[in-house]
Amino acid sequence: MCTSITHQAKIYGRGKQGEEWIELKEANVSYDHPYGMPLEHALNIDFVDESKGPGARVAVELSVDAARQLVKTIEAVLAQAEHQGVLEDKHQAAVG
Repeated sequence: MCTSITHQAKIYGRGKQGEEWIELKEANVSYDHPYGMPLEHALNIDFVDESKGPGARVAVELSVDAARQLVKTIEAVLAQAEHQGVLEDKHQAAVG
């Protein structure tokens, strides 16, 4: 059964697709049937730049345990950077 659980977030980032880095402007996050994992449901994240069409994406499918561990790990890294006084979002010139 499809869950139809989907959320979208506007983001600012880049992702590697093959040999090329692409801009990522949105993240579509769902809990539904994965395409490439042998699970009934997974946390699915599509990092996309919809302005460039359906091929401009980086897809990730995670088990529930892996998704929860990733969230904890991201929070721990950001907390450590904040504690060290280096947490910032300064923009620099684009690289390659």
